[in-house]
Amino acid sequence: MGTGVEYKKAFLALEDGTVFKGRSFTGDFEAVGEVVFNTSMAGYQEILTDPSYCGQMVTMTYPLIGNYGINEEDIESERIQVRALLIKEYQEHPSNWRSNKSLAQYLKASGIPGIEGIDTRALTKHIREAGAMNAALSTHDLDPDSLVEKARRSPPMAGQDLVKEVTCEGPFLWREGRREKVKGGLEAFQWPDEPGMWRVVAMDYGVKFNILRSLERRGCTILLLPAAADSKTIDKLEPHGLFLSNGPGDPAAVTYAVDTIRGQVGKRPIFGICLGHQLIGLALGGKTFKLKFGHRGANQPVKDLGTGKVEITSQNHGFCVDIRSLNDPDIELSHVNLNDQTLEGLVHKRLPLFSVQYHPEASPGPHDATYLFDRFVELMKKHHKK
Repeated sequence: MGTGVEYKKAFLALEDGTVFKGRSFTGDFEAVGEVVFNTSMAGYQEILTDPSYCGQMVTMTYPLIGNYGINEEDIESERIQVRALLIKEYQEHPSNWRSNKSLAQYLKASGIPGIEGIDTRALTKHIREAGAMNAALSTHDLDPDSLVEKARRSPPMAGQDLVKEVTCEGPFLWREGRREKVKGGLEAFQWPDEPGMWRVVAMDYGVKFNILRSLERRGCTILLLPAAADSKTIDKLEPHGLFLSNGPGDPAAVTYAVDTIRGQVGKRPIFGICLGHQLIGLALGGKTFKLKFGHRGANQPVKDLGTGKVEITSQNHGFCVDIRSLNDPDIELSHVNLNDQTLEGLVHKRLPLFSVQYHPEASPGPHDATYLFDRFVELMKKHHKK
């Protein structure tokens, strides 16, 4: 049985002039974007479909990719979000009872480049030393100087609002593991008559499906709103809680979301993850900055400052809230990254609000932090009784 793999010589040129050679396993292409690395040993399908990777080329540090193929269940959004996938060795003959297509077929159907034969160890070490940077990837243009120039002309990640590219187009209900468009829009919307369910508005900055699955499993009815929805719109819906999702790009560029969050602080319980956490930090008067190479993988150690326990977490972010910029005495720093001591979580001492930089839904990744969804439900219960 043929796999349909079409190999083509390809070059990857970083904006600092470093060039890597490889070969495409998805045919001809050309792409530009920021190059980042992920240290997960599995979960490439979840990584490909994570909206937080919008605008980025991802290189996997684990050398063999494609061995378990692609299935219909392990997706985190409705399309592939990465600009390209860069790997050491592609396995074109997957072996997995859940697989219904190969990785090459999946990428090619979406027009997303896949390149193998890259020295991913050298590329990762270079990014760790020099920092994440833009690159150009091509099977057409094999002139290194030309590709370097294309990389330098592409816009930097800092200052980009990529949330607009991944947020939902209108309101959606999340029901039984899938999105349902709200008929008639918000003007005609009424919460489903489901006694005992917690009504949660989820701001879609690029939400991962497993976050919504995790909330639904805990008795939440979830209404997804576009990122530009304002505070008055949320007030009219009268939810029990507000969830702020993950997403791509520079949080400081998403000013409209910061304004919305400021208008919601103190009104109802708020839980933020990843970009949602960064936006909360900005709404509370803090500042954000770009990390040198970010945190991406399923093995990031985080310390809970309240209990002293260490959680191994799944992460995907290139920006961070400046731990020194949160000077309000009512803001308590709850978690720190043990690799670089950056901020990983905060809580408000008086108001029902908390957030984390990492991904407790664990997709892919360990399950050490799933309790945070239970904490959000408990916060809604406590606030609802008042």
